[in-house]
Amino acid sequence: MTALPLDGLKIISFEQYGAAPYATMFLADLGADVVKVEGADGDYARKTGPLTLGEADSLYYQCFNLNKRSLILDLKADTDRALLHRLVADSHAVVNNLRGSLPAKLGLDYAALSAVNPRIVCGHISAYGRTGSRADWPGYDFLMQAEAGFMALTGDPGSPPTRVGLSMVDYMTGMMMAFGLVSAIRGAERSGVGMDVDVSLFDAALHQLAYQGTWYLNEGVITPQTPRSAHPSTVPVQLYKTADGWLYICCMNQKFWEILVRLIDRPELGTDPRFADLASRRENRDLLTDVLDAVFMTRTRAEWMQLLQGQIPAAPVESLDGAIDNPFVAEVGMVQDVPHPAGRTLRMFANPLRFDGARLPQRAAPGLDADGPALRGLFEGTQREA
Repeated sequence: MTALPLDGLKIISFEQYGAAPYATMFLADLGADVVKVEGADGDYARKTGPLTLGEADSLYYQCFNLNKRSLILDLKADTDRALLHRLVADSHAVVNNLRGSLPAKLGLDYAALSAVNPRIVCGHISAYGRTGSRADWPGYDFLMQAEAGFMALTGDPGSPPTRVGLSMVDYMTGMMMAFGLVSAIRGAERSGVGMDVDVSLFDAALHQLAYQGTWYLNEGVITPQTPRSAHPSTVPVQLYKTADGWLYICCMNQKFWEILVRLIDRPELGTDPRFADLASRRENRDLLTDVLDAVFMTRTRAEWMQLLQGQIPAAPVESLDGAIDNPFVAEVGMVQDVPHPAGRTLRMFANPLRFDGARLPQRAAPGLDADGPALRGLFEGTQREA
């Protein structure tokens, strides 16, 4: 690939931990020059275990910061603030994931930076937004899963509220910011005027309630926890027991149900009035679970997948290691080798996007202030010429 889609785009990001680094890593993967601004101690992710890569580096940090540059700045120092403004003058966007009121106090919003560059786009990721009664509240993904209803929807009926095992609110918020930021940059190129772009973890989480939330807003329907991680409306879409583990079957329409009963050699289920259509299957979900469990228990997951694959949507439930060691992962190239400056090779997930069929190139996340000397030297040279 000779050129990446965002080649030439320049982003400055005051970021740490998950949501903002995830957003800017996507932009960096796509070719943007992302300068990660850190304090003297660096992004806290650099110290997050359990596995570290030496001083101020960790696998946790690496997985959110590929393809970036690192610069230490102290915005209380006049020289560092002058360097920031020099960078802003030549950049397209400034991103942060600070508490709501801090960007304005630190001069990182459009009101402050537009005097330096009228086209600048200022992206703000916060827990609860930059206005309102919670502007200065700290917040994290897990809290949003609790308050936005995710935990109440997850797990079997009667089980304690359960969080999704991954920080999906962070990642979704990051993707919303990446999309909003590029959209605003496109608008600034056309109009010559930048803007603030805001997204909060809370708003992003609430938006993910999607159809369950819309059912409640319009009809007062409260979706409960469903057994076996089942779809609330469509049956059979849930987990079933096999001889050696769990299998997820996903008959999202009548066609797949009719194919399933044929493949498992139980055609009578297709004409049984208790299971003949979606409404009857939903009414008799528990009974159908028992019937299909008895069928699926007669073979292993691998045997069932051999029979069902490509004909109805089905997947084995894998452990973390089983998911990553799946041969299909290697077949599609979703794990890439990334050389690390310490001399070892890291195995990292590839960006899921492809362009002209090719995966995006990756380089290791930068050491703390790895690009500081060069950036400060460039600034000092500019100052001398002026």
